[in-house]
Amino acid sequence: MTENSAQTSWLAYYKPNSKATVRLFCFPYLGGGIHVFRPWTMKLPHFIEVCAIQMPGRGNRVKEPALNRMSSLVDTLSVTISNYLDKPFAFFGHSMGALVGFELARKLRAAYQVEPMHLFVSSSCPPDKIKKEKPIYNLRDAAFLREVRELNEIPDEIFEQPELAQLVLPALRADFAIYQTYSYKPQAPLSCPVTAFGGREDPSVSKSCLNGWRKHTRADFSTRVFSGDHFFLTSSQTALLRSIARSLEKQVQSGK
Repeated sequence: MTENSAQTSWLAYYKPNSKATVRLFCFPYLGGGIHVFRPWTMKLPHFIEVCAIQMPGRGNRVKEPALNRMSSLVDTLSVTISNYLDKPFAFFGHSMGALVGFELARKLRAAYQVEPMHLFVSSSCPPDKIKKEKPIYNLRDAAFLREVRELNEIPDEIFEQPELAQLVLPALRADFAIYQTYSYKPQAPLSCPVTAFGGREDPSVSKSCLNGWRKHTRADFSTRVFSGDHFFLTSSQTALLRSIARSLEKQVQSGK
C-alpha cells in the first residue's frame, strides 16, 4: 500500500471539491462506522467538504487490526491528515469521536502549530469529566456484548443482527479500550470556538455536562440541544447539519 493510499483509506466519502472553503473531518462513536456521515456529503452546503474518518477494523478496513489506545490513534491520525490541512478545517466528533477530535486538535497544535477553525463535540461529557468505569473490553464475548448493550451507547440494530455483532466485535472492543483507558492530561485551552451538541432525552449526557466543555476553549463557546437521545445525530440530522453549516458559514464570512 502506498503512503497516499494509506492516507486516503482513512478518508471515507472523500471527494475533492475545489469550490469548498472548509474541510469537515468527522469522527464516529464507539464501535461506529462512518455510514452515518454518508448523507452529509449531499446535505451540507457545497462550501463544506466532508471527510469522514474510517478507522481500521471496520467498513472497508475490517481486516486491518484496530487501534486500541487514544495516543496511538491520535498520533497516526495527525500524520495521516497532515496533507489535508491546506485549507481551513473543522472537526465533528460524536460520543467517543468527540474525545478523538479534541485530542487530535491538541496534537495538531503541538506538532504543526495549527488548530481546527471549529470543534463540534456531540453527545459527550468533556474530557476532564469522563466517568471512570469498570473496564469491560477484556470480558468474554457474550458478557462484553451484554454490558455494551446495557450502556445504551451503541445502536440497537447491531445487537439485533448476531452476524453483524460478531463482525464489529474486534473494533468495538478496541474502541472501548480506547475510551476506558483514556486519561485526560491538562493543557492550555484551545484557541478555536467549540460547540457542544446533545440530545434532550440522552440520560448519559446532560446539558450541564455539555457546558463543561466551556473551559477547553479561549474562544466562543455554545451548546445546542436537539430532540432525541444519544443518537440524535440521526433523528435530528437536518437541524444538526443546519447548525453546523451556519456556524462555519459565519466564520468563513468573518474571516475567522
